[in-house]
Amino acid sequence: MTDYIDLGAETQEAYAISEQSRMLARNTIGNDTPEDRIRQRCSVAVGDFAMADLMRFVHSPVSAGLAALKAGAPIITDIRMVMVGIQKKAHHSEIFCALDYGNDLAVEQQITRTSAGFLALEPQLPGSIVVIGNAPSALLIVCECIRKGIIPALIIGTPVGFVNAAESKELLRTFDVPSISNEGTRGGTPIAVAAMNEIITMFAE
Repeated sequence: MTDYIDLGAETQEAYAISEQSRMLARNTIGNDTPEDRIRQRCSVAVGDFAMADLMRFVHSPVSAGLAALKAGAPIITDIRMVMVGIQKKAHHSEIFCALDYGNDLAVEQQITRTSAGFLALEPQLPGSIVVIGNAPSALLIVCECIRKGIIPALIIGTPVGFVNAAESKELLRTFDVPSISNEGTRGGTPIAVAAMNEIITMFAE
């Protein structure tokens, strides 16, 4: 394994804490594949190693993510918490938040603002990296876009909640598109950001 790096650790103490956390995760989860590294980081992000067994990887998403970053593909997020959490170092991809687009469409169609944002950003979706950590409705809209032939390079979909969260992730996994998701109602911004940031770290290495 490459020497451990954490692009977000700015001080010696922060780096030491991060390194120790990852050492514990490596020992508990294993460290044989790139997917293991994402399982580690997602487990650390939520403070629960059980998260590792819930992660799902479809159609070589790590390779797809690395290729998309190399191509400078845009990263499109559902909410600003995800946008803010994604590492800005070591890549040249522009990061967009769906909430900044489609407000009139949300009112007109009476749909969520995140859903409307992804509809407004349809021209940017092909070849992009989509990162959804909160909104099941947004992930369902992205799945509808896939049905129409609008294909992102990678979708990280880990929305959380009791309404359509598990179902939207199950639907995502049925498509022939690279994706990272998790089973069940658990999820959230920390997992989505952790998965994306680990791919960025691999890209930096």
